[in-house]
Amino acid sequence: MIKTIKLKDAVGTKLAHDITEIRPGEFKGAAFHKGHTVCDEDLCRLQKLGKNHLYLIDLEADEIHENEAATIMAKALAGKGVGWKNEPSEGKIGLKAERDGLLTVDTAALAAFNMIEEVMCATLHNHTMVKAGELVAATRAIPLVMKRAPIERAAAIAGQNGGVVSIRPLRKEKAGLIITGNEVYHGLIEDRFAPILTRKLTGLGCEVDRISFAPDDTEIICQEIRAQIEQGCDLILLSGGMSVDPDDVTRNGIRLSGADEMHYGAAALPGAMFLVAYIGKVPLIGVPACGLHHQVTILDLVLPRILSGEKIGKKELAFLGHGGLCQECPECTYPHCAFGKGT
Repeated sequence: MIKTIKLKDAVGTKLAHDITEIRPGEFKGAAFHKGHTVCDEDLCRLQKLGKNHLYLIDLEADEIHENEAATIMAKALAGKGVGWKNEPSEGKIGLKAERDGLLTVDTAALAAFNMIEEVMCATLHNHTMVKAGELVAATRAIPLVMKRAPIERAAAIAGQNGGVVSIRPLRKEKAGLIITGNEVYHGLIEDRFAPILTRKLTGLGCEVDRISFAPDDTEIICQEIRAQIEQGCDLILLSGGMSVDPDDVTRNGIRLSGADEMHYGAAALPGAMFLVAYIGKVPLIGVPACGLHHQVTILDLVLPRILSGEKIGKKELAFLGHGGLCQECPECTYPHCAFGKGT
C-alpha cells in the first residue's frame, strides 16, 4: 500500500524510492536515493524536481518493491560469464560481462520474459563480441510496487535454461589455411587471401599453424586437408573454388576428405557461397572470393560463433538472412552497424 504525504510534512521520513533528476543533455540519475531521510534543506530541491508530495510504502504480503524485484530478475537473467551488483538504481540493475567473449542471448526466453506484465529486460544484440566489464543487459520492474507473483513467474522463465544472457569465451584454436586455385599455385598471381585470413584469425586469438597451397585438383586438396588434421589443426579455412564454375573443385576435395557434414550456401551478402563442413569435431570453412574484396563478410559473423563452440548448420546459416545484408557503406563501421544483427 502506498500512502501520499504533502512535501511540507515529509521532513524526517525516509524516501521509499529513488527520485530522478533530469537535466537535458547533461544528466539523468538519482538526485535522492531510496532510504534518504528528508531534511528541511531538501524541500526546495524536491520542489524544483516537481515533487509536491512524497510517498510512504507499507507493503502487503503479496507485494514487492521495485528494487527487490530487480534483484530477483537480475539473478535469474544472468547466465555463465555475466555478473551484476545488488545495487539497484531507480529500480534498475545492469548486467555486465565478466570475461571477454561472445554474447549469447536466448531470444525466445527474453521475449517470454518481457511478455510478463510490469517487467522488462533489454540486451545487446545476440552474437555480439564483448569485453569484460561491458554492459550487456539491463532489467527493471516498471512500477514502484507490484505483485510478487508476476516477478517470480518472470524469474522462472528467465532461469529455466540457466539464464537469458551469457558470455561464451572463444577457443584459441590452432588453425590451418589452404589456399586453392591454379593461378596462385603456379605463381601466376600473388596470393592475397592468406594475409587477410591470418589477420582475422589472430585477431580472435587463434594461431595460424600451417598455410598450404593447392591447385584445382580434388585429390591434392583432399590430401592437404587430411595432412593439416593429422598435424593437429583444430580449424581449417579454405579459400577459392567455392563458386559454381566446373573447375572450382574445393567442395569436392572437402567431401572426399571425409566430411561427415557439409552445408553449402548461406543467407548473407557478401558471402552467399560460404561453406561449413565438419570432419569429426574439426570445422572446415570454405571462404568465397568475396572475402578478397569486402572488408566484412559472412566469415566475420560465423567465425566467432564457431570459436565459441557453437555448431553451425543449415538452420544457423538460414537465420543469417535477417540482418545478413551488408549495406556496403563508403566507410565501414562494422561491428557498429546492422550487418548480422538479426540473428
